[in-house]
Amino acid sequence: MPRPSRASLLLAFAALYIIWGSTYLGIRFAIDSIPPLLMAGTRYALAGALLYGFMRWRGEPAPTLRGWGTALLIGICLLAFGNGGVTVGEQYIPSGLAALLVATVPMFLALLGWLSGVSARPTLWVSIGLAIGMVGVYLLARTPGAAHVAIPGHEIIGIVCVLTAALVWAIGSLYSKKKQPASSPFVSGGMQMLCGGLVMIVVGLLRGEAAGFSIAAVTTKSWLAYAYLVTFGSIVAFTAYIWLLRHVEPALAGTYAFVNPVVAVLLGWAFAGETLNAQMLGGAALIVVAVVLVVLGGRRAPEAPTSESSSETVASKA
Repeated sequence: MPRPSRASLLLAFAALYIIWGSTYLGIRFAIDSIPPLLMAGTRYALAGALLYGFMRWRGEPAPTLRGWGTALLIGICLLAFGNGGVTVGEQYIPSGLAALLVATVPMFLALLGWLSGVSARPTLWVSIGLAIGMVGVYLLARTPGAAHVAIPGHEIIGIVCVLTAALVWAIGSLYSKKKQPASSPFVSGGMQMLCGGLVMIVVGLLRGEAAGFSIAAVTTKSWLAYAYLVTFGSIVAFTAYIWLLRHVEPALAGTYAFVNPVVAVLLGWAFAGETLNAQMLGGAALIVVAVVLVVLGGRRAPEAPTSESSSETVASKA
């Protein structure tokens, strides 16, 4: 395989860091005038259909019925619960806070992987990281007065939604380690986005999100954010991540977990008027340190990433 140019690597990492970090603000703007689950569901269903259709057009074989069942289960965990929970949670808390809470996913993976026997017992550094992360989450949970949210005064609801989303995403990730909907990671990602998106649409309709909703009432800012999430958040960043996995170490590609929360917090402060205070910054710093310890402290002999694990990671985070 030819060595990629430095420019290509820089562009791919820029897409990973900036685009994924900015999707939290994109969600914040999109749900200003679009119901949350209908927004997230149609976003992923459209992106998944485009990606899956393109890969099939290029000659990828059709997945089996069992493969679709696997994609549905993973899509429910990673997208319907994972991204859907984050999207609903952002009605109650700022986008930057949501991104910081999602950064707990590596900690959930380390703990649940050990308890389920999928991975080894956490090392000392990982255990320290888990403890530090819990303190960080505690500080964030006590952050008062989430400003500029649709439903103020109920921050704990948003925090519970996002932490539950992170937990279920971790469960789905562990399940997908030994399951793959299709041989191609791009086909698998498209299937998962399509299935998860359709589930969110159904749940959104059952919640009554369509009642009183009018497409004519959607603002230009929400449409632009929606288009950004479909194209850049769900397709461009996905492709960049899969490409990076083939040219750099998986741990290096996974450094988005350190950078995305910082990007999200800064963008939320700069463009959405989200408040930063000492308690939130302290909790944020602790979570970033915890993620670093959990990811780097848990590194052992490198393993080749499976196609399904790479696709599920991207589909959930995008």
